[in-house]
Amino acid sequence: MARGAPCGATWKAASKINGYHVEDAAVRIGLETQFFCSADPAGWDPIYGKSPVHFAGKVHNKALESAIKKAMSFSSK
Repeated sequence: MARGAPCGATWKAASKINGYHVEDAAVRIGLETQFFCSADPAGWDPIYGKSPVHFAGKVHNKALESAIKKAMSFSSK
């Protein structure tokens, strides 16, 4: 099952990282997600000190890092 941001930033960002080396992809997905995110960047969270755009980038970065680790462990079996 495919999941992504309701605004569509996930799919736009994913299309931009196609072809990146695996070590660079997780960082780049976070940046690309921030570029395409439609959340209001002025809405700073007082607890985390980040905007929703930054939070979206971090979520995408961590999700791709996790998927890469899972794929690497699966391929080594």
